[in-house]
Amino acid sequence: MKWIYLVAGMAFLLKMLILPNFAADSASPVTESIVAAIVADTGVPNAVSGIILRNRLYDTIFEVVVFTIAMMGVRYLLADEQPSATVYQFTDAPSIVLARLGATICALISIELAIRGHLSPGGGFAAGVAGGTAIGLVAITSSREWMESLYDKYQAAIVEKVSVLLFIALAAITLIGYELPQGNVGSLLSGGTIPLLNVLVAIKVALGSWTAILLFIRYRGLL
Repeated sequence: MKWIYLVAGMAFLLKMLILPNFAADSASPVTESIVAAIVADTGVPNAVSGIILRNRLYDTIFEVVVFTIAMMGVRYLLADEQPSATVYQFTDAPSIVLARLGATICALISIELAIRGHLSPGGGFAAGVAGGTAIGLVAITSSREWMESLYDKYQAAIVEKVSVLLFIALAAITLIGYELPQGNVGSLLSGGTIPLLNVLVAIKVALGSWTAILLFIRYRGLL
């Protein structure tokens, strides 16, 4: 049977290399008109953010809920395990300096992606990932107790839950038909509720990542 798969793979490769892609050529003007329509409809230059946070906002609500359930699942599955006696972290000075420098850069990128995600490539999910990366880099260079004390001091768990509730409430209001003024396309204060939704998603993903990082450090000793 292997030779059948090999022949089929070679035939598919030749098709991609030799035959022209008529569908792509014919769809190019249509694609451009669709993107222009999305930008005009949402009021943001980043059509991807417009689709995620307006045209298919109903799906995005459940994506946020799924991420929340995933974090709850991590907490549930690790609840019965014994905390790890050893935590593996960077101890040499050069690695610590580089990791914390990377964390600073990631944190700044996270803020940029959250605030300007509707104007340029980026958005809430990307910003949350960058923020979670920053937290992870700090975690592997700091003591577990210090990280947990910061988590408790700033009420990160409560802020995460509040951000989810605010996102769902704001998204529901948008789906009903009530929206903020779109403003001038290309300006920072444009796109109606899209910038606010981006910021809420970024907070949720970053703080949810912080929760998962602390749990894995506590029960597994590493990220």
